[in-house]
Amino acid sequence: MAQNQTIPPEAQNVAKVLSQGTVTIKDLIAPSFIEADFTHLKIDEKYYRTMYVVGYPRYVSANWLYSLITFDHPLYISMYVYPTESKSVLDELRRKIAEMEATIEAEIKAGKVVDPTVQVALDDALSLQAELAKGSERFFQFGLYITIPADTKEELETITKEVDSALSSILVVAKQAILEMEEGFKSTLPMFYDKLAVWRNMDTTSLATTFPFATASLTRNEGILYGINQHDGSLIIFDRFTLENANSVILGKSGGGKSFFVKMEALRLLMMDIDVIIIDPENEYKKLSDNMGGEFVVFSTTSQYKINPFELLNDGAIEPDELSNKILDLHSLMKVIMGDITPAQDALLDRALVLTYREKGITQDPATFRSQPPLLEDLYKVFMGMETPEAKEMAGRLEKFVMGSAAGIFNQNSNFDIKNHFTVFGIRDLEENLRPVAMYIVLDYIWNRVRRNKKKRVLIVDEAWYLIKNKDSGAYLHNFAKRARKYMLGLTTITQDVEDFLATDEGKAIVTNSSLQIILKQSTAAVDKITDTFYLTGGEKHFLLSAGVGEGLFFAGQSHVGFRGIASDEEKSIIE
Repeated sequence: MAQNQTIPPEAQNVAKVLSQGTVTIKDLIAPSFIEADFTHLKIDEKYYRTMYVVGYPRYVSANWLYSLITFDHPLYISMYVYPTESKSVLDELRRKIAEMEATIEAEIKAGKVVDPTVQVALDDALSLQAELAKGSERFFQFGLYITIPADTKEELETITKEVDSALSSILVVAKQAILEMEEGFKSTLPMFYDKLAVWRNMDTTSLATTFPFATASLTRNEGILYGINQHDGSLIIFDRFTLENANSVILGKSGGGKSFFVKMEALRLLMMDIDVIIIDPENEYKKLSDNMGGEFVVFSTTSQYKINPFELLNDGAIEPDELSNKILDLHSLMKVIMGDITPAQDALLDRALVLTYREKGITQDPATFRSQPPLLEDLYKVFMGMETPEAKEMAGRLEKFVMGSAAGIFNQNSNFDIKNHFTVFGIRDLEENLRPVAMYIVLDYIWNRVRRNKKKRVLIVDEAWYLIKNKDSGAYLHNFAKRARKYMLGLTTITQDVEDFLATDEGKAIVTNSSLQIILKQSTAAVDKITDTFYLTGGEKHFLLSAGVGEGLFFAGQSHVGFRGIASDEEKSIIE
């Protein structure tokens, strides 16, 4: 049964006025009051201040107003463009050129030094005059106005200073519309209502660089989900194999969410039928490997898994220079094991390696590559057999790996193969100084397996600083990154020692050879190095310092956005 409802008196009055036709839509949406001050407007409870641009930089690049368009606070930005007739512009330009030439001539006659600003302005005017006369350029009047909204007067002052600072960083000079705040506010409404009329002459090329629309969208029709674009809320769906190379580098401080992000990416790559191989110095990926039915290969003195670093690629399409390349790689490995060696010792090492393979019947003839490869102890015996002080010294450096505490790890024939779609090499149980050696040997082993059959794979090297801190192993990792694309391999390099990583030539080269770069939350000590390396803006630098766990900057080719990684509850349960 319907109930009687009482209409409030206020509603009755509004309804009565509306029925009489005395109130318009404008009356209903208009603010309660507007307070106009010299330096701001107050509309209801909001404050507004308008600025107009009076000075522009001499040289600009495309999208140079990006820092203003993407400013981390709502802004009302209006651009007014008015075409002008070329004839009137040429007449005015001719007059200006005559004035500047007369000024320069007068200064020369008076024996004064010509004002360089006048000379530069004259050169620009002559160049523009030629372009206008040929018809390759047109002329426009351009106005740029910015209105800053704020909830309080204090916030308005703070944001004004920040906007002014952002404009100054791109050499733009802006002034407050003192005594014209109402006109300024109207000029930034979407009504084409230019009340300030503060214009600057611009040609077609200069005007094109102010075009404000820039997309940072990284949504593709294929690939995996990496997170949410912090700029526009869109999804970052990307296939790293569509870039010029599939390499990526992940930089972030401890606790910034690197491991979770990498595990999340690995999980999603597996869903796309992409094999994932991980070198894990801390056994962080064992749980994920168990949950995904992967293979966790543990290296320790008691482990059942063995790798022979002398092993050659002896099946499939055998490359004629396989032995030469292997000996070069072993040179770098022995330097990692032995430490610094002299040129004479390096030459001795080369002779010893060639002799070690020859004693096993392996020569430069590819037909011999299928013979049983030598072991580390065979090289040790060759050094001992040379009976020279230098050879015995080098044999002594190998003794730890042949008969000492590290014996048995890398002194036996390889006894397994990478057949699982998800393979993790855990080296946590090795002592600290053995980890770089193990990572190098595992990398070389993976490289041999990757070359046997081409398919999409991603190799993740966690705590890559272990390799980078040694020049030879760092150079090998860099070379690995350069050659990976040829075999459909994407190398993911992870480190939390950002400052030290980027301080090395090898570290910088790896970053350069990675088309995908993810920078998560940074410490104050490392953020300046990051800023210089990636040419970040002040806003992006501040974002990295204040970012939460799993937040950062996502670089893909020429595009980069702020992002936040997301995972479903099911993914979290598998990862964690």
